[in-house]
Amino acid sequence: MIVWINGTHGAGKTTTSALVRALIPDSRVLDAEKVGETLMDITPGLPETDNFQHWPPWRQLVVETARRVLDYTGGTLVMPMTVLVEPYWREISAGLAAHAIGVRHFVLHADQDTLRGRIAAASPIPSPFRLKYLEPYAEAARTWLHAEAEVVDTTHRTPAEVARWIADAVTQPVPAPTSVPMP
Repeated sequence: MIVWINGTHGAGKTTTSALVRALIPDSRVLDAEKVGETLMDITPGLPETDNFQHWPPWRQLVVETARRVLDYTGGTLVMPMTVLVEPYWREISAGLAAHAIGVRHFVLHADQDTLRGRIAAASPIPSPFRLKYLEPYAEAARTWLHAEAEVVDTTHRTPAEVARWIADAVTQPVPAPTSVPMP
């Protein structure tokens, strides 16, 4: 199984993922950004882009890497990664489904002011890269992302509280549907 932790920069994905990993037995963190970093190291470089997610090999390799790691280790992969482009999410989730890999997709959400504050607090000079994704996140959340995932509002929750909520959601059995007698 994969626990995918989505959300924009400043939502707490990396911190939360490490805490979730500690709460779910037999789990590991696989940061899909490392796949992108590997592709960025190819010399000469791949076609110019402002985001490695635009390279089709990134999406394919994320699926293949997750599949291979799960085949090798079993257990659960906790994957912190912002994916805001709907066709990219569909490609990744369909690829995982084709390999019968279950995905619990969580989106860490906070209001725009909170996100700006977290980004500003992360370094003396707020990251233009992180700030650039606030509006695309808001648009994705409004149009498709929140409908595709379990949304966890992190505005007034600590990373430990968020991690506990996700771990409980993943590890507690889902109650079987009850049938209602017909009159």
